[in-house]
Amino acid sequence: MALQSPACSSLPSAAVDLLPEIIDLRRRLHRHPELGLHLPRTQQAVLDHLADLDLEITTGASTTSVTAVLRGTGGSADSSDTDRPAVLLRADMDALPLQEQTGLDYASEIDGAMHACGHDLHTAMLVGAARLLTARRDELVGDVVLMFQPGEEGWDGAAHMINEGVLTAAGVKVGAAFAMHVQSNRNPAGRFTSRPGQFQASSSKMIVTVTGRGGHGSSPHRAVDPIVAAAEMITSLQTMITRRFDIFDPVVLTVGMIHGGTKSNIIPDQVEFQATIRTFSDASTDRVSRLVHDVCEGVAVQHGAVADVQFWVEYPSTHNDAASTEFARAVVTDLFGTDSYAELDHPGAGSEDFSRVLQEVPGCYLNLGACAQEDYQNAPANHSGLARFDESVMAKGMAVHTELALRSVQRIAAMRF
Repeated sequence: MALQSPACSSLPSAAVDLLPEIIDLRRRLHRHPELGLHLPRTQQAVLDHLADLDLEITTGASTTSVTAVLRGTGGSADSSDTDRPAVLLRADMDALPLQEQTGLDYASEIDGAMHACGHDLHTAMLVGAARLLTARRDELVGDVVLMFQPGEEGWDGAAHMINEGVLTAAGVKVGAAFAMHVQSNRNPAGRFTSRPGQFQASSSKMIVTVTGRGGHGSSPHRAVDPIVAAAEMITSLQTMITRRFDIFDPVVLTVGMIHGGTKSNIIPDQVEFQATIRTFSDASTDRVSRLVHDVCEGVAVQHGAVADVQFWVEYPSTHNDAASTEFARAVVTDLFGTDSYAELDHPGAGSEDFSRVLQEVPGCYLNLGACAQEDYQNAPANHSGLARFDESVMAKGMAVHTELALRSVQRIAAMRF
């Protein structure tokens, strides 16, 4: 059982009271999504909403990140900064290059960009937690690092923030780290899920450029058709996954982009396709990185073409510390009851750069159901232009963030003595 803070019983109602302000912030972010590592408008919105709180705020040098340190005033008055425990809470802030199709009255006003993964909710919830924690800082026997991170969607923003010192922003390295991710389907609104150990897969990226020899579509024998070669490569890669890897150490390979050609009767000189690869062990990551070269280059030779294969690991797999996951479960169920949490049977094939934080610090990553319709199994998924989120669940997210921080610093302090 995790130590219970004095604020535990009042937190859910306090979070509900704060919800209208947090919904307003979320909708402001949703209307103006930004991509990648540089999110100046999003950064300014966060800074505006933290300005009246007594926080030590720094912004990133290589990104538009925001790091805010909240100093608790609980505990021993003669404790030095190096004696005080610190915990990290993280929210990612970037959107996706996707056209919104929801028809909401606060839909994205930016063509080709949408908060389809819910990072706008994550950011707003962490701002809300900062407010709730500030109101309870006399109960906080340590410090809280609030990590507002750009560039989660393939830009490795977490690595940038770690390199710039987010883990030691409080003066000591944080002793625990927590984050949560909303889900627009698969999980009913308001229910948290997680699991100890492996939580998500490692992700890698592959770009294959197939070079042939262009020609007229009526005379393919006088050309080297890279489209046919690329098509065979894609099929062969899928067959490789099912025939060369153990189903109990799964690998997922999805070709999500292919470009080539300008007209139906022109054989182009070149075709490019890109794929994401998800793995659950270092051995599979290493093996697939070698086999994709063999498959693509072998098919290219058969067609008289050339394949240039680029492969790199983007994010490591996400591992939850077992004790921290049990601690997070206790926090959730103490706040909202046993039905509010479910343990996942197996890891997900998604990937996360919060994995880099969890490589350095024990902690837990949680999912939070935020489906906006009753039929959560068939609702549009995260990364869909139709994805919609139930904003009311942000009250639960804020309360859990806050209680995790309050109890975590107590827990870390208790472990020292």
